[in-house]
Amino acid sequence: MIKQVGAIVRDVVEALILAIILFLVLRVGVQSTVVEGASMHPNFIDGEWVLVNKLAYKWHEPARGEVIVFSAPDEPEKDYIKRIVGLSGETVQISSGQLRIDGVLLEEPWLPVLDQRAFGPFTVPAGHVFVMGDNRPQSNDSRSWSEPELPIDRVVGKVWISVWPLDTWGFVESDRPSPANADNSG
Repeated sequence: MIKQVGAIVRDVVEALILAIILFLVLRVGVQSTVVEGASMHPNFIDGEWVLVNKLAYKWHEPARGEVIVFSAPDEPEKDYIKRIVGLSGETVQISSGQLRIDGVLLEEPWLPVLDQRAFGPFTVPAGHVFVMGDNRPQSNDSRSWSEPELPIDRVVGKVWISVWPLDTWGFVESDRPSPANADNSG
């Protein structure tokens, strides 16, 4: 009888320790974020719930096309979600709705909603990225800020999985639309 109670106690303690370790790993490595507004429409919708990989940039540098969550330059207590379009050392210029990186027209398979605002040329400093929303006319992004560059140390992480609503469920790829817009990619 005492052996059975001891085995049960040991199993409960092991389960608790495992749960605490799992909780801490998830807390350090993953954050949930809710998309607010229309700046990333149609690829991300208002109220969409995504999981952010907070450790993504511990192992590699940010890449063009990746969707990130970051502390907003104009509202530090708020997180924004945008897409990286310009990397350190690159020159970004927008004219007639066309985005050019170092003078070359950028192909954007994520199907952004374009606008006609001109911007640049602007060279992204080292340790920074240039970000834009997919719904350009509705986006408060690098083009709007007093300092267009976003310091990489303000990046919370890379958007990893869309989890809600259920029709958006899936991994978020940087080179194609999110599941919410997959039917409109043709």
